Amino acid sequence: MTRLQHSRTVVLLVFMIGTFAIGMTEYVVTGLLTQFAKDLHVEVATTGLLLSVYAISVAIFGPLVRIMTIKMTPKPLLIGMMAIFVISNIIAATAPTFEVLLASRLLSASMHAPFFGLCMSVAFYISEPEKQPSAIAAVQGGLTIAIMLGVPAGSYIGGIFEWRYVFWFITLLGVVSLLGIMLTTPNQKHVVVPKLKEELKIFNNKNVLLVLAIIVFGFSGVFTAYTFLEPMLRELSGFGVNSITIGFFFFGLGAVIGNFVSGRIPAVRLTERLILALVILAAVLALFTFLIPYYVLAFAMCFLFGAGTFGTTPLLNSKIIIAGREAPSLSGTIAAFVFNLANCIGATLGTIFLNSGLSYTWITLIAAGMILFGTVIAIVTHKVEDKSLYMPSRQPVES
Repeated sequence: MTRLQHSRTVVLLVFMIGTFAIGMTEYVVTGLLTQFAKDLHVEVATTGLLLSVYAISVAIFGPLVRIMTIKMTPKPLLIGMMAIFVISNIIAATAPTFEVLLASRLLSASMHAPFFGLCMSVAFYISEPEKQPSAIAAVQGGLTIAIMLGVPAGSYIGGIFEWRYVFWFITLLGVVSLLGIMLTTPNQKHVVVPKLKEELKIFNNKNVLLVLAIIVFGFSGVFTAYTFLEPMLRELSGFGVNSITIGFFFFGLGAVIGNFVSGRIPAVRLTERLILALVILAAVLALFTFLIPYYVLAFAMCFLFGAGTFGTTPLLNSKIIIAGREAPSLSGTIAAFVFNLANCIGATLGTIFLNSGLSYTWITLIAAGMILFGTVIAIVTHKVEDKSLYMPSRQPVES
């Protein structure tokens, strides 16, 4: 292994630790909704706001933070953002009320999109062209591993002990990530100082806009259903704490496998594989509530749900970053931003549907329909996008 390869491997590992911690913070609440409702005296449907408010904060503050810091070099930004992350989780662990817990989510989410965006951009540019999609998948891998291990572990800890211990554990992970960034991440300087006006031209790029439309109008359906995965397993499958933990583990296992399998797909095949992944994901959600009452099938459906969700995510991330060549500093943040906008839309819709009296079956069927609409946009994208954008042409940046 050469020095550059070794450096790249270490940087990707450090980024994965950071995204693991952030991913656990974002998604662990899904396995703790019942505990939050009981301890903080709110309805289960209301606790869904912990996901939607997080996503709203990412959508609003993430781009603003990145725009204001666009001329700063990556390393000090990553250090500052991880410090904010640590503080926010200390607040969450000590929150006396539901409102304070919501506030901690707002603070944590403010650094989410810039952190993910910087990690993906740095990983992308220190990699050889043929390894760029896999580098993005590696950064995303921390998130999926968090879903496989962190979310079920958090659900178990919250169910057996207390949910506050979950946030103290995340705080510890944040400290480890902060030290890793400080000690190992190269302090890269901008070859050319980014110009905001030039980078904002990404929003005139039809190839990027089509991908954003797929995420906002289609992929948001995922979170319409995922927000209430824990209550669905509890009520429809009759699961207790242990079985719910296993269910979340299988969702995460599917997420990890789907993520890294997608990371191996060549750039020129991204759109074709995306269409296939969306069709499979829609079918899984359409059948979800009909099959999870059966014990073994419940775990199988959790696995397929995770594989479909996070097998799709790196394909969409890669398409945004590769197609958005006019915005090397902003494209990664935009990718993280739009996914969390989709999270917000999905979680909010799920909460509205549940509060209006719709059953979990209707919620998952609507989610499947949204994903199919995203599939139609993906088919249109495949027909009109500029295929030459996905031919390898960039050279890695020396670290």
